[in-house]
Amino acid sequence: MEQEQPARVGRRLAAIVAADVAGYSRLMGLDEVGTARTLREHRKVTDALVAKHGGRLVKSTGDGVLLEFPSVVDAVECALAVQAVMAERNQGVPEDRRMLLRIGINLGDILIEEGGDILGDGVNVAARLEGIAEPGGICISASACEQVRGKVPVDFTDLGEQKLKNIDRPVRVYAIKSSNHRGMDNPTRVLSSYPKARKPLPLPEKPSIVVLPFDNMSAEDGQGYLADGFVEAITAALSCIRSFFVIARSSAFTYKGRATDAREVGTELGVAYLLEGSVQKVGNRLRIIVQLIETEGGAHVWSSRYDGMLDEFFDLQDRITQQVAGALQPSIRLAEIERSRRRRPQDLSSYDYTIRAMPHAWALEKEESSKALELLEIALGIDPEYPLALALAGWCHAQRSVYNQTC
Repeated sequence: MEQEQPARVGRRLAAIVAADVAGYSRLMGLDEVGTARTLREHRKVTDALVAKHGGRLVKSTGDGVLLEFPSVVDAVECALAVQAVMAERNQGVPEDRRMLLRIGINLGDILIEEGGDILGDGVNVAARLEGIAEPGGICISASACEQVRGKVPVDFTDLGEQKLKNIDRPVRVYAIKSSNHRGMDNPTRVLSSYPKARKPLPLPEKPSIVVLPFDNMSAEDGQGYLADGFVEAITAALSCIRSFFVIARSSAFTYKGRATDAREVGTELGVAYLLEGSVQKVGNRLRIIVQLIETEGGAHVWSSRYDGMLDEFFDLQDRITQQVAGALQPSIRLAEIERSRRRRPQDLSSYDYTIRAMPHAWALEKEESSKALELLEIALGIDPEYPLALALAGWCHAQRSVYNQTC
């Protein structure tokens, strides 16, 4: 009997473009409805540019897109046109409200799945290049750059060989720094109008945190799902804590595979804290390490280690999630008090004065309660309707009645 031959895997060489919105979760936190509407409006324009340059939308992932082009030249020209249009549409928009794209371009071999999805190392490299691009910028691999030189009037900055996480070889990376692309009045000015260095984004008026993708430290391949499962569970649990501003999973996972710096993450996402960790599997045993880091100075605020067995994975996941969520609240509260003490008096907000009042309010002592009320009066003078200050002041007045004090 003739043995059936396995189906041939579809492959082709293509230019892959990965793009997403820098700081999308922060923008959603500022104005969820307006940001979603603005993104849809931008997409109508950029989708038309993709079609014009012969590209294909493979898939969209929230604020990100994956594109395929038969030509690297077309891919680069489309990326330049998209960034120029985005720069024009951002004219007159306050800097902290601008929707800036990061774009990565790679030339590589891809696998084609049913339904048109594409996979493979070529796609992964494009996604990593997008992750290291500046907001409003474009990063391109050496393989793609070689095909573009002399065909598109752009200049490149050589960023050298970059070690991209989960890519087993260094990748030489170039950033587009200027252009004289036809069809634009002055794209050099447009592209260079974005700041070279990321400016710190304003922090929300409550503790802000991002749960970064955990590192997979297992020696076995294919164990990344274990780390991703812990991240999703912890993110969901923290999102239920109303006093926290939690960055969405989709934005946090753009850092997967990237070497990150706490200060850089804080700048890009506008968060005061990041939670990172690692998962290691040896046989049937699991070890999970979690640590909380303050982004302003890179200081470690809290860390813990958990051990368990793989056959009790879900119970272990629930236990760790509950313990992490429970431990972070007091740890972040103490860190916030210290952070407010370091701020200059002229920079203090209603939130800062309220945070400063907390240790006095919860001391449950007559003199301490009076100190708390003094700070809360200042907080309410800045924002008379600040809920946390009002609630804490109510608690202090309740204490005064217990101490038989006059109001």
